Amino acid sequence: MKKSVAKIVTLGLLMGLTAGCGNSSTASSGEVAAPSTEAKEGMKKVAIVQYVEHPSLDTIRESTIKALAEQGFVEGQNITIDYQNAQADQSNLNSIASKFVGDKADIIIAIATPAAQSVASATTDIPIIFSAVTDPLGAKLVENMEAPTSNVTGTSDAIPVDQVFELCKELTPDVKTIGFLYTASETNSQSVIEQAKALADKYGFTYEESTITNTSELQQAAEILAGKVDAIYTPIDNGIASAMPVLAEVGKTAGIPVYVGADSMVADGGYATVGINYEDLGKKTGEMAAQVLNGTSISEIPVATLDNFYKVINKTTATAIGAPADSEGATIVE
Repeated sequence: MKKSVAKIVTLGLLMGLTAGCGNSSTASSGEVAAPSTEAKEGMKKVAIVQYVEHPSLDTIRESTIKALAEQGFVEGQNITIDYQNAQADQSNLNSIASKFVGDKADIIIAIATPAAQSVASATTDIPIIFSAVTDPLGAKLVENMEAPTSNVTGTSDAIPVDQVFELCKELTPDVKTIGFLYTASETNSQSVIEQAKALADKYGFTYEESTITNTSELQQAAEILAGKVDAIYTPIDNGIASAMPVLAEVGKTAGIPVYVGADSMVADGGYATVGINYEDLGKKTGEMAAQVLNGTSISEIPVATLDNFYKVINKTTATAIGAPADSEGATIVE
């Protein structure tokens, strides 16, 4: 059955949702913004750090806070929330992690792999729940997914690369060479690309590889890569996701499909993916955080990986590149 949804998320809505969180702050380079309210006596301190703003991570944060409330932890009633956004800057991450430790947060929720790695390096005492970490083992956040042995557990957004390749074969069967594009410093992306390389031969693909160090390099790298390949694949890469319209436009201009790792990247102009629902991921993250606030030990909370994958295709992009805009069971965005 085909479902059609419209892309209605606007910058103003995202800003409104962010502003609605009383302690929300965005850090500029080298600085950490102070929360707007002080914790009242008896309230638990919930600290949230997000690596960068993009729709998938924003959805996780909003759904996490909603799930906490559903579990009885409501901001302003029995918890305070100190939200900090690092704007993809490592020095900001380090400063935010130090702030949370100094503030003696009761729990830290870290959204995206770099954020989780920073806070995990800063404390072995404060419980940490991560979210949107593609490869928790590879990122060295946990040693055992089923029974974490440190102060860290959380939710993974790992997706099946093989299903993305199967979708590629179905929708664009003439693709022979795929270009892998990702941020060199993101361990989550490195892990997925290694899987993709290992699977390429099975699906009859050859591949080219290109990396960037920051989003200012994205357009040039994508344009060069597009001239060598029949399709581009980029994983759940936080840097590229934050600048996805740039990559999407390169794909449209070149007339090639850009397969991606997240539904939000399709909504921002990528052609297609097989991914997870980030609202569900945020909900699970919030439920796990509530367990910790209720006294459950981290060691009793296994890392959670979602397995309810779904196909997403961008109809507008499909039309622009002359590719199919439908697949059995796919969600269609415009």
